[in-house]
Amino acid sequence: MAEAVFIQDGLSIDYTSGSAVASGQVVVQGDLVGVAKRPIAANELGSLALVGVFDFAKESGGGVTFTVGALAYWDAVNKVAVTDDGGGAFKLLGKVVLAAADADATVRVRLCPCAVPTESASSSGV
Repeated sequence: MAEAVFIQDGLSIDYTSGSAVASGQVVVQGDLVGVAKRPIAANELGSLALVGVFDFAKESGGGVTFTVGALAYWDAVNKVAVTDDGGGAFKLLGKVVLAAADADATVRVRLCPCAVPTESASSSGV
């Protein structure tokens, strides 16, 4: 048996939910964050985008700004992009590609489905 068998390019993945998912809804599965490309009916097969550039609702107030190149995280409870991982409570979305001021309702982010190396991993050459 081969050690690995190619299945798909990974730009999107199949997804079946126990409840309906709206187009554009952010879906978190463990540390994997995807965006529904179209509505998905309950218990039906649909698709989640794992890559691409999306405008996400963002946290506002208190001077919350996003700079280009910064990491953005998803707060699944409040359903907004935030600037830090909340001590591990929020999941990595990707990198900001268009700066957002505090008054902006959205932030533009390039999804990044892969883990970002931690300080200890990057300094150890991993």
